[in-house]
Amino acid sequence: MALSGSGLSYNRGVVEQLRICQLAWCAIIHWFREQAPRIHPHGLPVSPMKKSRILAGLVLIAGACIGTPQQQPNIVFILADDLTFRDLGCYGSRNVATPNIDRLAAEGMRFTACFQAVAMCSPTRHNLYSGLYPVRSGAYPQSTWVYPGVRSIVHHLRPLGYRVALTGKRHVLPPEAFPFDYLDDDADPDLDAVEKYLGRDPAQPACVFLCFREPHTPWNRGNSTTIDPRRLDLPPNMVDTPETRRQLANYFAEVMDLDASVGKVVAMLDRLGIADDTLLIFAGEQGNAFPFSKWTCYDTGLQSALIARWPSVVAPGQVTDAMVEYVDVVPTLVEAARGEAPTGLDGRSFLPVLRGETRKHKEVVYGLQTTRGIANGSDYYAIRSIRTERHKLIVNLTPEIPFANNVTNMKGAWSSFWETWLAAARTDPHARFLVDRYRYRPAEELYDVKADPYELNNLADDPTLAKVKAELRSRLFSWMKSQGDEGQATEMLADRRTLKMAAGRGARDGADRRDPE
Repeated sequence: MALSGSGLSYNRGVVEQLRICQLAWCAIIHWFREQAPRIHPHGLPVSPMKKSRILAGLVLIAGACIGTPQQQPNIVFILADDLTFRDLGCYGSRNVATPNIDRLAAEGMRFTACFQAVAMCSPTRHNLYSGLYPVRSGAYPQSTWVYPGVRSIVHHLRPLGYRVALTGKRHVLPPEAFPFDYLDDDADPDLDAVEKYLGRDPAQPACVFLCFREPHTPWNRGNSTTIDPRRLDLPPNMVDTPETRRQLANYFAEVMDLDASVGKVVAMLDRLGIADDTLLIFAGEQGNAFPFSKWTCYDTGLQSALIARWPSVVAPGQVTDAMVEYVDVVPTLVEAARGEAPTGLDGRSFLPVLRGETRKHKEVVYGLQTTRGIANGSDYYAIRSIRTERHKLIVNLTPEIPFANNVTNMKGAWSSFWETWLAAARTDPHARFLVDRYRYRPAEELYDVKADPYELNNLADDPTLAKVKAELRSRLFSWMKSQGDEGQATEMLADRRTLKMAAGRGARDGADRRDPE
């Protein structure tokens, strides 16, 4: 029977559950008819009352065997905003205390190789909610929208009986593609509203996305006085100046503020008594706004923290190296909800990883950056990337022009550290190397990400890796073709899909104008 149309294609898991129940009941009745007369130790007939008790016990056993695993979990997805994955205690940071997020990792599964396709807010969220890569969905520039007909996680979970809500930062359009139950006015997540929503109908499963704004710039939340900038460990892709340390302390204060919010969400689930029946996911989004992170295709930008806690399914304290992408989240959630992953998506469910059935998922992940249309950015600067477990190839399509963005061109405020980098570069060779590398890039960059996680040693001209580079380039260009991505031509068309640049022609409603980047 083809279960399609009107959302029926997503109910195959429910049909399978009913089939299992039917078989179980038939087996119980058959066994009872055949074996009940011989249950008495002397072969004598069993009394009707004893028969009833035996049957009741068998029913309870059957219910325990076939009921619990089939239940649909509540789903709570916590999304940070510009959080570099390395800046959490459970990912190795010594700069900041994140006890609540660390506890989630200890109680669930931590992913060491989760990636998104674009290190910018709006394309990332469209990618996350749609299960499609950015160029294919149309949402590849910053502050954008998807093509007509694109569907989101809401369309896939509602036919399975779910209520689907979002609170906090939105940054997705148009409303008909993302018809969440919105619990606030595009402000900070409303935890009181979430608690009422989750507790409103315990019999109906719910999925809620809590989208926080921390630790996005301007880094003015949290208490930075608890952090001594002088004691911070700086990564090798940063120039060590007092202003860099000061702004890092402000950023880490927001990370701690975010961690406190995560603790409140966990406490809410405990209060409601649904923690054991909830798939709770925490994701960090792209990296922070410091150089070589957001607005780039380096791992510090594209790699994301990802933690999943699901007591009935995920064993505690698990760490997996399986390569997954944000584009895989939609099919994963649908399958976790007892549905069948929708066809036509770019993502693939990693539910088998959560269940501990496999430690592998993907061989390669892809990335892109559309600079045309970002605040204070170059007129155009298209970047594409492909990554395996060992190597990363980055292709800069217009290396002849300098790369620019809010870091390099916005004076004062949070980006004040950049001027100190420029000053240091006049006398410090390492500072000069980093400043030049950020603004001026070669046509191709190849990195051994195992040996060089901060991607500082470009191996593109290494003859021993020529075959590796050629294979990666071929796979990258094949993927671009499959997505309708024409590289530089696609970059130049971005202004047709960017709210800021389309304003004169009538921008779409619902833009996040307070937080455009």
